[in-house]
Amino acid sequence: MRNRPLIGVCAALERATWGVWDLPADLLPRMYVEAVQRAGGAAVLLPVDPGWIEDPESVLDRLDGLIVAGGADLDPGSYGAEPHPATVNTLPTRDQCEVALVRAALRRDMPLLGICRGMQTINVASGGTLHQHVPEIAGADEHMRTPGSFADADQAVRMTPGSAAERAAGAGEVIVKSHHHQAIDRLGEGLEITGRAAADDLPEAIEVTGRRFAIGVQWHPEAVDGDMVIPALVAAARAAAARPRPGG
Repeated sequence: MRNRPLIGVCAALERATWGVWDLPADLLPRMYVEAVQRAGGAAVLLPVDPGWIEDPESVLDRLDGLIVAGGADLDPGSYGAEPHPATVNTLPTRDQCEVALVRAALRRDMPLLGICRGMQTINVASGGTLHQHVPEIAGADEHMRTPGSFADADQAVRMTPGSAAERAAGAGEVIVKSHHHQAIDRLGEGLEITGRAAADDLPEAIEVTGRRFAIGVQWHPEAVDGDMVIPALVAAARAAAARPRPGG
């Protein structure tokens, strides 16, 4: 168990209740932590920290890999759009923090995985935009059938043969747990769409060209035992950990 790769996982900032308390809290579903641990990594919760907007390197210097997790909608202002009525609960400070971390991770070629909102964050950090309400373009809300539940969230995704996303997913077509109402619109610079929903062709996986491991998936691999995406990120981080750190 020594020398496990250290994986930073971006947390949400939400109001939460526990015991007798009702306070703002930095939150991360336990499923993310357990998935990293099962894959042989050590998970570190990364709270919303305004200091990382200007200096993301200070935390990335201490990590071997980065997961940008799911959560609330990104602020449309981050990609130059007006808010849709269905876009709610935005937190611009979180967006700015995670965009800074993503850009810095890409600069240093740190293993990077974006999950759901995290995939959208990678796209926005690369200059892309989002569809703010999928039912308006897909005709139905098949990608989030039951809000707050993965119970009936199975979707088939077809991967691009030979892509990094296909290798991470472990198959040319995978059944995934989907829970999102926003999606990629204009693709960011340096990105490729390498996975699409079988039902409606919606982008479900992206990757950054010219990087060792930098992918985004619109689904939730942490919600499925045996999913290979997070282990692929941890394996890439383990390889990165064997290289000297900056300044080391």
